[in-house]
Amino acid sequence: MSDKEIEVHNAKVLQELDVGDTIEFPRGYYSHWAVYIGDGKVVHLTGDENDGINGNFDSGNLFTICGQRFNKAYVKVEDFWNVVLGSKANINKNKDKKMRPLEKEEIVQRAMSKLGEIGYNVMWCNCEHFASWCRYGKVKSDQVEKVLTWSAVGATAMALLGIAVGSMQGRKKVTRVR
Repeated sequence: MSDKEIEVHNAKVLQELDVGDTIEFPRGYYSHWAVYIGDGKVVHLTGDENDGINGNFDSGNLFTICGQRFNKAYVKVEDFWNVVLGSKANINKNKDKKMRPLEKEEIVQRAMSKLGEIGYNVMWCNCEHFASWCRYGKVKSDQVEKVLTWSAVGATAMALLGIAVGSMQGRKKVTRVR
């Protein structure tokens, strides 16, 4: 998709947003999340300055998320266009069909109540957790759940492989040379 097509897509998304919607900004290996509060503004949990939301990481930031070491980030109000950058934004009105969104006013009030510096942890307090808490009142990150699930599957597969290899080696007969 060309830059112009992405820009047209994002302009359409911005027009369709309702106050309280969560917005996903895919960044390649992860997605950044924000809450729409109206007038082209979003509230999101992010790092400082160039926070990595454009996917530009250097090797010194491999163990950071959104440009921040794992201990702090900021909840900020920013213009939609400053957050979207080159991403193709998606509206997530009903991210989890099992959860009902709170009232629009409460979603905005929750988002605004956290403005400023807060703790950050990629596993338990990231931008998706924040957006989900604002919209649904529940701290949830599908991205983290997928990583944990695939990690558990991988660990189980490795354990089973180790058991199988160990079992096969235990069955080999050892011959002695005299």
